Amino acid sequence: MKCKNIRIIFYCLCLISPVFLFAQSADTTVITVKRTNNFTVTGDGSNANWNKADWINLVKRDNPNISYQTKIKLLYSDSGIYCLYNCEDKKITSTLKEDFSNLWTEDVVEAFFWTDESAPLYFEYELSPMNYELAILVPNFHGDFLGWRPWNYEGSRKTKHAAHINKNGDAVSSWTAEVFIPYKLLKPLQNVPPKTGTKWRANFYRIDYDNGNTEWSWQLTRTTFHDYERFGTIVFE
Repeated sequence: MKCKNIRIIFYCLCLISPVFLFAQSADTTVITVKRTNNFTVTGDGSNANWNKADWINLVKRDNPNISYQTKIKLLYSDSGIYCLYNCEDKKITSTLKEDFSNLWTEDVVEAFFWTDESAPLYFEYELSPMNYELAILVPNFHGDFLGWRPWNYEGSRKTKHAAHINKNGDAVSSWTAEVFIPYKLLKPLQNVPPKTGTKWRANFYRIDYDNGNTEWSWQLTRTTFHDYERFGTIVFE
């Protein structure tokens, strides 16, 4: 009888173990970034290369009055990293008409890349629905931070970006943002350019101003978006 009971227990464990192992392997703090050839950024994510990447949902942090979905895709090439955002929306709040302005005070998407954990130094990128950008390097010492603008920001050091507002008739339904960030812009950050197996810490955000201030993030931070210790990890395939 005892042996029979042991066999039954063993059989049950065999049935549930694949489910248990699958659940344990679903790590929501890691994104695998697939490699691509370079392609043209259009703002609407229509390039076929994006079919290689899966959508990653960002989590809404607050404001029960808003139920918009926000999702991202990532790819990388030999010369830079690509980001694509899809943002459900009904009203575009975007009046700033200048690069390097305070874009976070209106509708915006953001990406933070911390390429080397040995120093509290990371790259921040923002793009508005009207295709204005903010690209800065941020030293962050125990929560004391301020961004520095890039020097000689032109040619192969400059990003390529585009945004597109989608409508049903005259009504806004969503907007998309697409950006290519060249590795040359990230110099002299370490661990750049990435190769197969390289890991960067990163986080991705959106802010919307319909019905108050609503925020989305991939990884939840404790205070501000600059809580780099809570960033997730991207792994280059």
